[in-house]
Amino acid sequence: MSEVKRHVVSAEEDGMRLDRWFRLHFPQVTFAYLNKLTRTGQVRIGSGRARTSSRLAEGQEIRVPPLAFDTRPADKPAAETPPLSPQERRLFQSMVLHEDADLYVLNKPAGFAVQGGTKTHRHLDGLLMGLGVELRERPLLVHRLDRDTSGIIVVAKRRHVAAALGKLFATRAVKKTYWALVKGVPKPAQGRIDVALIKAKGPEGDRMRAARQGEEEDEQHAVTHYAVVDKAPPLAAWVSLKPVTGRQHQLRAHMAHIGTPILGDQKYGGDRDMPGGIDQQLHLHARRIVFPHPREGVVDVSAPLPGHMQRSFALFGFDPARFTAADG
Repeated sequence: MSEVKRHVVSAEEDGMRLDRWFRLHFPQVTFAYLNKLTRTGQVRIGSGRARTSSRLAEGQEIRVPPLAFDTRPADKPAAETPPLSPQERRLFQSMVLHEDADLYVLNKPAGFAVQGGTKTHRHLDGLLMGLGVELRERPLLVHRLDRDTSGIIVVAKRRHVAAALGKLFATRAVKKTYWALVKGVPKPAQGRIDVALIKAKGPEGDRMRAARQGEEEDEQHAVTHYAVVDKAPPLAAWVSLKPVTGRQHQLRAHMAHIGTPILGDQKYGGDRDMPGGIDQQLHLHARRIVFPHPREGVVDVSAPLPGHMQRSFALFGFDPARFTAADG
């Protein structure tokens, strides 16, 4: 059983926000999980309660409670965690685009959850638990994708590799490219969306929206570069998206903010008045990732489009082979 850990803020971390500090030291902790930990008072700075937006000062002590991935539920000790079944092994292997001694790069299917929840019992993290029985150390997610987003996701085989990759992601040394089909055609054809986001609760669950005046304390800075690759006006466009930051639903919220929501997006209006013949699925795909390998060299991997996006590309006359992997 892990215990409470206490960390002292270094000179290099002076002025850093708490959420960014967690991304550096605990890359497995999602923003939602960190928000829960701070809201319930489990993470503290000195003797006081903390917020995800709290600014750190050199010499302060951060109290970090035992984290969910450091401990196992009492009813699920290590000895009872089953290894992967043959079906699960085939599923995992079908996702592998790249593997080396330190990490996997996977192509996650659309609709396949990254982590479990109240009604989600089949998910990538569950496969990693089973794989950990065989490897004697559970592989760790380095970042996440929404359930309905397909494409590239990176998994570290060991904790120290996850920590090293987490620092790369936090310092923006990782270059990610997404492909999306959006409703309408963005104007101008390329641009930079610099719109801070804030979480809002609604009848269809949490969603992100543009922060308003007076909400600066809770807002999350978010920046996305976009470019129209091809278009079928006025119905749709194929866009390349390059997030500078990595906020929840960032690409989906940003594209909706400029009036061109991603096709099939039920949370942000992309599912309304869909063109005929288009699958009712989110048309967002993590296409390519490039980052320095924690040991040596560079990892540069691209993921093929999922079936529903291939069909939509064909319907609009878009050619995904128009660009090589190096073009993004």
